[in-house]
Amino acid sequence: MGQTLELTASDGHAFGAYRADPAGAPKGAIVVIQEIFGVNQHIRALTDGFAADGYVAIAPALYDRAEKGVELGYDEEGRQAGMATREKVEWDDVVKDIIAAREAVADVGKVGIVGYCYGGTVTWLGACKGGFDAAVGYYGGGIHTLLDLDAGCPVQLHFGEKDQGIPLENVDKIRGAKSDVDIYVYDGAGHGFVCDERASYSEEATNQARTRTLDFFAANL
Repeated sequence: MGQTLELTASDGHAFGAYRADPAGAPKGAIVVIQEIFGVNQHIRALTDGFAADGYVAIAPALYDRAEKGVELGYDEEGRQAGMATREKVEWDDVVKDIIAAREAVADVGKVGIVGYCYGGTVTWLGACKGGFDAAVGYYGGGIHTLLDLDAGCPVQLHFGEKDQGIPLENVDKIRGAKSDVDIYVYDGAGHGFVCDERASYSEEATNQARTRTLDFFAANL
């Protein structure tokens, strides 16, 4: 369904992106932000899914600043490589890249951002600095450290109750600091519960969160 293309950020950095378009007139656009594993088949599948739901969807390759074309699996080797690559990319540069992705699809109307894992934290940065019209973050482990920032658009966040990397006290910090953010916690769900390639996949939590995400975008895009 999708195609790979090249975008250019405001500082001249050229990077890849995967774009999928809906069959009919788009409802708007959504920038889809990767996990630590790069724009792999899971992220492309999610991007295709948003296109099937009526949105122009684009997933920027944020790791291209460190290494071109990173696509990792969900084994321990992939996790370690993903974490190491993440450390090589500065947050300010990530913001430049997601803004470039937003601008690439802005001709269709309002643009939202959705991100998973690492991308959940990037989504918060997008809400605060990226000029998006709506933002949905899934299990973003760094959001609680960025609460000095204020969102410029409506935000919805999703977390798993049993996420080994995001204790509920961190979710409570976000809830306490940002009362206007919609926050959902899914009973029994772990980190990465949307990804059917992970042992932590939860079909029930995924379906519930997806319904909420699509309703949120429908209301704000």
